Amino acid sequence: MNSEDLGSERIGEITAFVDIEAPPPVGLPVALLVFGTNQAKPAEIAAERYHQGLAPLIIATGGVNRHNGVVEAREFRRLLMERGVPDAVIRYEDQSVNTWQNVELALPYLREALESGLRITAIGKWYHRRTLHSLATLLPEIGPFYAISWEPVYAGKVVTRSDWPSIPEGKRRVVREWEEVSRRVDDGSFREADRIDGAWHC
Repeated sequence: MNSEDLGSERIGEITAFVDIEAPPPVGLPVALLVFGTNQAKPAEIAAERYHQGLAPLIIATGGVNRHNGVVEAREFRRLLMERGVPDAVIRYEDQSVNTWQNVELALPYLREALESGLRITAIGKWYHRRTLHSLATLLPEIGPFYAISWEPVYAGKVVTRSDWPSIPEGKRRVVREWEEVSRRVDDGSFREADRIDGAWHC
């Protein structure tokens, strides 16, 4: 479907489909998987949860950002330590170039988390549903997992669940997410991921 032809009903369906939000139960310590981006909000979320005693392991991902040349995982690590998170808590991979590789190259750390009894919680843009399916596909033993979302800023505008259709950069990204995830689930290159009782399951 052409993104220009979206009606209000379809916009609602797309928003609900791509929305990753499924936070861990209150008080449950988890391992946080921070997906690569050039925005600082995920580091702020992770540091806050660490200081609440809820993030004993933080896994940062991301190689060189194509827009500003910053190595995302190293920047996350710097931001986390700047916010008082000890280096011993942080794991990072700094070679990935996309969402799939964020997970693929972090697999040793994700398995470390599972072996230590921690559930995985993704930190990603609210519409970034590929994060969930990449986890479900590459780490089928993940069990129930969670997601904490945040709202990115593009061209000076916050892309929210309500405003994305009126923000060109937001609309392009959200529609692309919906189309790609739907296609890849249909062709079998992504495993299904469903939100059940407040957690994601594959």
